[in-house]
Amino acid sequence: MKHLVATAAIAVLLAGCTSGNTYFPTFDREAGSQIDTGSFGNSTMNNTLVQTGQSTYTINLARRFASEVETTVNFPFNSTALDEQARATLREQAQWIRQFPEVRFKVYGHTDLVGSQAYNRRLGLQRAQAVVLYLTSQGIGRDRLEAVVSFGETQPLVVTEGRERRNRRTVTEVSGFVENHPTIMNGRYGEVVFRDYVVSAAAPSTLTGGRGAQLAP
Repeated sequence: MKHLVATAAIAVLLAGCTSGNTYFPTFDREAGSQIDTGSFGNSTMNNTLVQTGQSTYTINLARRFASEVETTVNFPFNSTALDEQARATLREQAQWIRQFPEVRFKVYGHTDLVGSQAYNRRLGLQRAQAVVLYLTSQGIGRDRLEAVVSFGETQPLVVTEGRERRNRRTVTEVSGFVENHPTIMNGRYGEVVFRDYVVSAAAPSTLTGGRGAQLAP
């Protein structure tokens, strides 16, 4: 009898875990399922990126981008319009992106939880496309920007059924390197990532006065 009760309890818990999760659907899946679409060769591709250094340097560059530039812009309710604050943020993004012509970026569109999931996915994608369009107006090549992924309403920053400006956003992220770019060769991705970060390792020297003057560190 105890075994039956225990089995029934486990079944109830499992049913609760596997039921639809409106706000955090990825909790129902194995780790990595969101980026692994099941296409043949994903594992091989990932291994190649890691072994050549592309994956590591992409991550490092993404962290630098996120630390130096505001990556998020917000939108009015049910709108793809860019206000002045959003445009100012995108101009900063464009200025940073222009330093790295070898790098590609993705723009992810999000919405709040008002409306159907299908509608919000379309709206999120349209917001991402609006951002891409503005970045191209700032001189960024369209082939370096992707607005193909929309999370719609599935990744809210604030879980609420009502209107929430912080959820109505796009996020710009580093996605990789431009294929066959002339400066991306021989696995020298570190030079791309750490460009403008190389400084002399020698400390400045000063001249001391008086007899026996010498260079002091």
